[in-house]
Amino acid sequence: MSRATRTDTQPFAPHVADSHALIRVHGARVNNLKDVSVEIPKRRLTVFTGVSGSGKSSLVFGTIAAESQRLINETYSAFVQGFMPTPARPEVDVLEGLTTAIIVDQQRMGADPRSTVGTVTDANAMLRILFSRLGQPHIGPPSAFAFNVASVRASGAITVERGAGKPVKATYSRTGGMCPRCEGRGTVSDIDLTQLYDDSKSIAEGAFTIPGWKSDSWWTVRLYAESGFLDPDKPIREYTAKEMHDFLHREPTKVKVEGVNLTYEGLIPKIRKSFLSKDREAMQPHIRAFVDRAVTFTACPECGGTRLSEAARSSKIAGIGIADACAMQISDLAAWVRDLDEPSVAPLLAALRQTLDSFVEIGLGYLSLDRPAGTLSGGEAQRTKMIRHLGSSLTDVTYVFDEPTTGLHPHDIQRMNDLLLRLRDKGNTVLVVEHKPEVIAIADHVVDLGPGAGAAGGTVCFEGTVEGLRAGGTLTGRHLDDRAALKESVRKPTGALEIRGATAHNLRDVDVDIPLGVLVVVTGVAGSGKSSLVHGSIPAGAGVVSIDQGAIRGSRRSNPATYTGLLDPIRKAFAKANGVRPALFSANSEGACPTCNGVGVVYTDLAMMAGVAVTCEECEGKRFQAAVLEHRLGGRDISEVLAMSVDEAREFFGAGEARTPAAHRVLGRLADVGLGYLGLGQPLTTLSGGERQRLKLATHMGEKGGVYVLDEPTTGLHLADVEQLLGLLDRLVDSGKSVIVVEHHQAVMAHADWIIDLGPGAGHDGGRIVFEGTPADLVAARSTLTGEHLAAYVGA
Repeated sequence: MSRATRTDTQPFAPHVADSHALIRVHGARVNNLKDVSVEIPKRRLTVFTGVSGSGKSSLVFGTIAAESQRLINETYSAFVQGFMPTPARPEVDVLEGLTTAIIVDQQRMGADPRSTVGTVTDANAMLRILFSRLGQPHIGPPSAFAFNVASVRASGAITVERGAGKPVKATYSRTGGMCPRCEGRGTVSDIDLTQLYDDSKSIAEGAFTIPGWKSDSWWTVRLYAESGFLDPDKPIREYTAKEMHDFLHREPTKVKVEGVNLTYEGLIPKIRKSFLSKDREAMQPHIRAFVDRAVTFTACPECGGTRLSEAARSSKIAGIGIADACAMQISDLAAWVRDLDEPSVAPLLAALRQTLDSFVEIGLGYLSLDRPAGTLSGGEAQRTKMIRHLGSSLTDVTYVFDEPTTGLHPHDIQRMNDLLLRLRDKGNTVLVVEHKPEVIAIADHVVDLGPGAGAAGGTVCFEGTVEGLRAGGTLTGRHLDDRAALKESVRKPTGALEIRGATAHNLRDVDVDIPLGVLVVVTGVAGSGKSSLVHGSIPAGAGVVSIDQGAIRGSRRSNPATYTGLLDPIRKAFAKANGVRPALFSANSEGACPTCNGVGVVYTDLAMMAGVAVTCEECEGKRFQAAVLEHRLGGRDISEVLAMSVDEAREFFGAGEARTPAAHRVLGRLADVGLGYLGLGQPLTTLSGGERQRLKLATHMGEKGGVYVLDEPTTGLHLADVEQLLGLLDRLVDSGKSVIVVEHHQAVMAHADWIIDLGPGAGHDGGRIVFEGTPADLVAARSTLTGEHLAAYVGA
């Protein structure tokens, strides 16, 4: 019997599974969010925008992505969860429709000296296997090509507790690729002894010139003087060879000083442990200056900076060693791998080709695999993390991006937009936190937060299409079509900073005169050599204050008051007004509440469950002892001052009994960069990327120097905040400073007095100056990629 033809015209009933087309958030209260409720369409590209500090990251990363990851972690066994981070559930009433979240943020890659582009993307792991199979001469397994693995040899007796348990002779060896001299770092450090002590003096006369080593500090200076190994009254230059060895190189040795057991060790190992083992960026400025003076880092003479042992360097494929392969520009390495035809490792070659081609596709073909991961900019780090997701077959995943266009030239933004749309078109939900109009324009859905920052933000001002945003009247909508005009007249330079024969990284013997006394913008596509020219080639001693993109590191105890140095004059003012010690007014020192140790909350660790933080009952979250809070300045105690915003504190310390000029100056700089709403005691961990960038700018503005070098200061800034930044740059120049800005934002280019454009391409296709002149000349010539995009931006 033939199958009956269906003639009824009932509408197609949607399957119940297709009804989950939205991510629903109701009542989100993370950080400054005020009971936010939004519905985000799945399998669409949604852009979250709003001024810096309005709550975008709190909603996207702190709520949606955090809860997705927490729920995935809960699917593992309790044993596995014990080894994983255990975030608490975000403060939100309802979260529905979540999918697996893949977070691609701007967190810098680990600055471990052995971490490189190759190690963080698994490209090195595949290359090591390739050389262990095809390299001639054959030297061993993949570990023999790993600069993170040292060679080990051991022999002896082992006893297995089984049966009779007789000792068995055993030998063990492991072949690693680590260079034994530099231990896989590629550089060796040399300490300039003249920066550590004055050899014409004795220890008793205060020979040490190391920061913090005062002549009466018994745990250092007195230890050397009374160790019994040295004569404290003899000038150091008169020491015998044995005394000099004990002074500089002696192994740790137990000694007794004034009845106290202490460990004595030579000066050089002590300096290495106390200063060189720390991250340079985390050091206090005067310590960092000392380390820069006293320590020089040079390429390892044994491995030539390749980090690899001689055996690892000797094994080659088609005349190329693994060190040569890692030093190649990735676009060239991809071409070399494509030419290898070896059926025995075909799957490995296919995977390696895909990874290297992804680098080129994402615009990072100018990097090399041996580039230290800590030297990547925020934008480069984020795109490097994207590589493992580009060829993924996963669908129905939520990808979360944090300003993916950071560090991209307008020419490269279109390529990034294509990648975001490609991820969406595979059936994924793409959530992007972004300020650039070019990215907002491709959104299917826009969520605009605000209206202000900090306490003035945290609400949804607009939800809908890009056209609706333009007509919606919100701050973002009003500024979406902003275009900065070219200056009618530019400032005249007062001098020039000469750079001659610059060859750092990919620069090709560049000669350039950077005008002084004006606003100079250095631009060019990503990887064209801008940072190499500005950070790597400006002569030392030029009075340069450099503000790079390095992340601010801070714990819950760090806040704007401690980071900017504002707390020092405040503590001194409190101490002077009350006749007590300044240390009492530090929550990290004598004044700390003994119950919570000055944190304000008491943490309870619950192993694989989320830890619980409860407000300290003793100090009620104020962080200080009750006795400290009895001391007042201008009618306020120290906890009330730290609860103030920058604007409130500026008024408080500007006049009356609490007038403190040193504090008022710091607060003025914070207000200048648009952080007037920030709380003085707000933990740094709660600040957004744009807020941290501006906090860093405000801190460095207090340093003495005639030339300011800013690296992409518009990172994380809303369109409306860029106007304020341009005003700040103008004020700096008008006050007699020279300002050099490495920047891609067309509004900053249009506002410049002079533009230096590098290119024409990236990597070995760049490194040359393709234009020098005023923005008007660049627009008129349209001879470079930057010129074409700037002309389109200003409507010329």
